[in-house]
Amino acid sequence: MAEEHRIKVLIVDDHQVVREGLRTFLEVQEDIEVVGEAADGAEGVERAGELLPDVVLMDVKMPGTDGIEALRRLRELGNPARVLVVTSFTEQRTVVPALRAGAAGYVYKDVAPDALAGAIRSVHAGHVLLQPEVAGALLAQDEGTGHGRGNGLTEREREVLALIADGRSNREIARALVLSEKTVKTHVSNILMKLDLADRTQAALWAVRHGIGA
Repeated sequence: MAEEHRIKVLIVDDHQVVREGLRTFLEVQEDIEVVGEAADGAEGVERAGELLPDVVLMDVKMPGTDGIEALRRLRELGNPARVLVVTSFTEQRTVVPALRAGAAGYVYKDVAPDALAGAIRSVHAGHVLLQPEVAGALLAQDEGTGHGRGNGLTEREREVLALIADGRSNREIARALVLSEKTVKTHVSNILMKLDLADRTQAALWAVRHGIGA
C-alpha cells in the first residue's frame, strides 16, 4: 500500500512491553504505520504535535500527565488526531471522562489483535467505536443525569446528527441533505447547544448511544 495512504499511529503507554507488543502487531498491517511512541501523556501530546499521527492509541492511567488530561490538551491545541483509548480500566468513572474529553473510541487491552486493527481503521474513518460494556456505562450515566432525552431536537437536526455519527463532514452533510454549509453549521451548533455537548465527537457518541445514525 502506498505510504501516503497508510494510517499513521502514535502509541502512548507507560509500559514498554505494551508499546512493543502493539508496535510488533501493528507493523505487520499493510495499511497501518507506527510513527512513534510516548511513555506518558505529556510526551504523547508533544509527539502528536511533531509527528501528526492520524490515530493515537492512548492509555488512561499513566504517571504524571494521564490519558484524560492528554486528551484535553490535544483538543485545546486543535490537534486533529483521532484518539483511541486502549486500557485495562473498565470503571465508569474512568470510561466516561475519557470520552467526554474527546476520545473517538474506547477498547480494552485484552481486545483481539484483529479487532484492534479494525478499531483503528474505524476511528480513522470518522466513526465512534465503543465496546458494549463501555456503551452500557455511558447509557447508565445518561439515564442518571437526564442526558438520555432528545432535548427538543427537530427532525432536520436529527438527520444532521445521524450523518455526524456516520463521520460525515459539514460539506458532505450539506450535499446529502441539499443544504448550504452555513445552514449545516447552524444545525450543528443548535444540536451541541440543545444536548449540552462540547464538540462533534460527543455529538456522535450521543447519537450512537441513542440509536441515531451509526
